[in-house]
Amino acid sequence: MSIQLCFGDEERELSELSNMGDPLEKLLAIIDFEVFRSLLEEAFSNPARTHRCGRPSWDCVLIFKILILQQLYNISDEQTEYQIRDRLTFRRFLGLSRCPAIPDAKTIWNYRDKLAKSGKSKALFELYTNMLENSGLITKSGSIVDSTFVEAPRQRNTREENKTIKNGKTPEEWLANTPAMSHKLAQKDRDARWAKKHKKSYFGFKNHVKVDLDSKLIVAFCVTNASVHDSHTIVQLVDSSDQVIFADAAYAGAPLRDVLSERYPNAIQMIHERGARCKPLSKQQKADNAAKSSVRCRVEHVFGHMKKAMGGAFIRSIGIARATVVTTLRNLAYNFSRIVHIMSKRTGLTVPG
Repeated sequence: MSIQLCFGDEERELSELSNMGDPLEKLLAIIDFEVFRSLLEEAFSNPARTHRCGRPSWDCVLIFKILILQQLYNISDEQTEYQIRDRLTFRRFLGLSRCPAIPDAKTIWNYRDKLAKSGKSKALFELYTNMLENSGLITKSGSIVDSTFVEAPRQRNTREENKTIKNGKTPEEWLANTPAMSHKLAQKDRDARWAKKHKKSYFGFKNHVKVDLDSKLIVAFCVTNASVHDSHTIVQLVDSSDQVIFADAAYAGAPLRDVLSERYPNAIQMIHERGARCKPLSKQQKADNAAKSSVRCRVEHVFGHMKKAMGGAFIRSIGIARATVVTTLRNLAYNFSRIVHIMSKRTGLTVPG
């Protein structure tokens, strides 16, 4: 016997979920998604559409909230469509509680691709970061720089194909004008690279971040392929407002230290020292590194939340442009989660937005 839920039943269910502590309801109460509308309208605009015929476009803020949901729960486009239909809390978060029409998986993909092509995703992140600074949540009394791998679907290429891709070219046979090769080329990620750390191999990209010491909010980031060394990005992450810079031994070395000292002479560098062959660290250096680690470890809480609470650091997109959009949304989704946590612990703060 099937059971039909009426409107009153749905309201009671939502009330019970609220009493149990719906995290999306808390997020909706604290984050004003309307502050992103102007930028989203620019990103999702379609200049080629000059008439009003056909199906109207979906609300840009609704789509943005769906893209954030995907990162909070690390779910695919198909699973996102299913979960919106299935979960009351998702529909309440999106304002679709009693609306039968929802964006399907292909629509979600199309809007995310529009965001990638518009180049506006990082502007969304920077807009909210500026609001966090103005509200006092980001103090910049100290900054921690680090990176984490963002793995992508692994490619099954030959050694010769990988060699050609690594040289910035496309294998000639992939360029054949046939439907099979066109489909194959569309599925080949020519931007992702292999890297190895602690004897484990990774394929994909890197999310290089700068985290505010006090709040553990991500304040700046950049996305590269996985083979780019961490030390190559710290200069573009740090700025003149940073008072103290914490980083692990991957950022050690006199050349980088000199560059940072020249560009940001007022910043105190708390970068781990690194031993070398026949030149191990002294007891004092080890003690200094341990003291720095007690502070620098806060960045691991950020990556830990992304991997555990947000479902991991794996992306389903192809190419660095799309990887950058997904990573931007993930960093923004993490900040949203962190703000909810901070607001629940502190009082007297102005809610951003």
